[in-house]
Amino acid sequence: MKITDHIKNAQGKTLFSFEIVPPVKGKGIQELYNNIDPLMEFKPPFIDVTTSREEYVYIERDGLLDKKLTRMRPGTVGICASIQHKYKVDTVPHLLCGGFTKEETEYVLVDCHYLGIDNIMALRGDARKEEKYFNPTQGGHSYAKDLVKQIKDLNCGNYLHDTIDAANSADFCIGVAGYPEKHLEAPSLQTDLKRLKEKVDAGADYVVTQMFFDNQRFFEFVAAARDMGIDIPIIPGIKPIAVQRHMQLLPQVFRIDLPEDLIQAVDACKNNAAVRQVGIEWAIQQSKELKAAGVPVLHYYSMGKSDNIHAIAKALF
Repeated sequence: MKITDHIKNAQGKTLFSFEIVPPVKGKGIQELYNNIDPLMEFKPPFIDVTTSREEYVYIERDGLLDKKLTRMRPGTVGICASIQHKYKVDTVPHLLCGGFTKEETEYVLVDCHYLGIDNIMALRGDARKEEKYFNPTQGGHSYAKDLVKQIKDLNCGNYLHDTIDAANSADFCIGVAGYPEKHLEAPSLQTDLKRLKEKVDAGADYVVTQMFFDNQRFFEFVAAARDMGIDIPIIPGIKPIAVQRHMQLLPQVFRIDLPEDLIQAVDACKNNAAVRQVGIEWAIQQSKELKAAGVPVLHYYSMGKSDNIHAIAKALF
């Protein structure tokens, strides 16, 4: 079922969903199941599965280092299919511009259609670790709006090299990212909202936001988006602080601000177990306010660990 249909069928009730990352190549899937199992208590209508782009690794051969491109966390579509089969819940594979040609993107979409996957999260993706700025893959898309358009075209039977008139065409529901504190590369929030409007105009059906820790930023973002004519569902993305290092890492990587009250609470912690509890309590209060405001879904970035997400959901659902 489409995410937009899940929201419509909820009739104003806030839904629970979460996002996981595939295991590192060579690892089994059981640990992922072990972290999903406890969260099924809260009846998530969908689960997102991230995609990582390729990165360089150095392999030693005959005393020399050989530089190779590889994907450290492959298997997104396979994991989505496995979760749908095991838990009877919809999944949302993330699809990136970075690291994929248009042809490879089309093949992934065809696979998703065959597997009964109805939703796609369309993202530009980040720059590779060794690059300062995002460089599009040769033969791939430069912007998420173009990826959205390719998915929308395929829904209409328009493939890259053929137009196919078929009764059993794909009908993907398309999600895109929104940034309450603007994308780190955007010169202003207003410019970033214009880019979001372009994605919506290209065919996006719903928005999931980047993490934020101040709900007022989210409320202002939604109001500004509505003023710009963006009328699709906007889902807040929540990430609980889990370790002391997050206080430096998250602002550095995502260019977000942390509220002073949260900073002081974490600074007072003697260990990461205490930090994790602060993160849970902060996310619970965030979520209660968002739920009271009538958000369609509370979407949690779990990063594959479920104990803190379970504690948060237990207080809300």
